[in-house]
Amino acid sequence: MRLKKRISPHSLRHSYATHCIEAGVNLADLQHFLGHQSILTTTRYTHLTQSNTDSAIVRINALMDSIHVDWGNVK
Repeated sequence: MRLKKRISPHSLRHSYATHCIEAGVNLADLQHFLGHQSILTTTRYTHLTQSNTDSAIVRINALMDSIHVDWGNVK
C-alpha cells in the first residue's frame, strides 16, 4: 500500500501535539514536552479539530444552561 500524503518528522510532531491537546493535555505541559521556549510556538502545532469543536459546544451549552436570568438579574 502506498501513502498518498508525504510524512515528515514535522508532520508526526504536529500530529502528536494535536492528539495530546485532544486528549486534554494542558498547553503549558505540552510546551514543556516539546521543548518550546515560548507558548506561542506550541500553539502553532495545534488547530481546532471537529472533536475539540464538539467538546467546546457541549461545555459552552452546559455553562449557559447553568445561568439563570430573572427580571434582568443574573442568579
